[in-house]
Amino acid sequence: MSRVDHMDVAAYALGVLDEQDMERFEEHLATCWACAAELETMVPVVGLLSDIDEESITALEQTHSDPVLLDRTLVALRTHRRRARFRQVLATAAAVVVFGGLTGVVFSNLTDSSTPPPLAGPTTAPVNPPGDRPGNPSGPGFGGNEQEGEQVDVTDPATGVEATFWLTSKDFGTKMDFSLGKLPGPRTCRLVVVRDDGSTEVVSTWSVPDGGYGTNANTQKLALSAATSTKRDDIKQFEVQEIDSRGATDTLVTVPAA
Repeated sequence: MSRVDHMDVAAYALGVLDEQDMERFEEHLATCWACAAELETMVPVVGLLSDIDEESITALEQTHSDPVLLDRTLVALRTHRRRARFRQVLATAAAVVVFGGLTGVVFSNLTDSSTPPPLAGPTTAPVNPPGDRPGNPSGPGFGGNEQEGEQVDVTDPATGVEATFWLTSKDFGTKMDFSLGKLPGPRTCRLVVVRDDGSTEVVSTWSVPDGGYGTNANTQKLALSAATSTKRDDIKQFEVQEIDSRGATDTLVTVPAA
């Protein structure tokens, strides 16, 4: 390959070669390590030149450059600034195929700096239920209350079911965190809010497995959370009820709201 081919790197990077010379140089570039390396070093310079106006280039061009090449360069920079940058990407891609990772850094620099990096997806940390939080054993007889809200402990004398409720007044109504123990299974249960006016609202339902919760077979207590739009001052009590296969209910434990 002639010495002229090696000297065409700058003209190619600026995008001023005609179609025939451009194709000839790209064929040369695919097999010439020296030209590929030189093209890589010119990428930052061409990026800077794309922001220089025609008058600045004319003032700087006080060398023995070919007048024809200078004129073509000015035309290219005035009407096809983006075309030169696009060809840099194509040429660098060809060099990567031939020379491996030689121009990997160049590709990272050619990306649009105005494009924000991808945002990481939202992360959610696991939240322990009230009965599992360190320093906060659920159920009556345990000191301390790390859980938000006012704590109410009740053990039903008839069923033996133990309930610990944490009641919190919110703008939207009332939030209830609660744990249940001595609750045998299998059975289906629900939590019912009983208002002062006698109306009721079912705010949560769940299934109890064979081993139950807080029993000899399963010492882990059940920990749940629920909410209602009813204000704390308008609630009389909470009832944990069992539902049989026919839909009939039986109250397992009653927790006063105040």
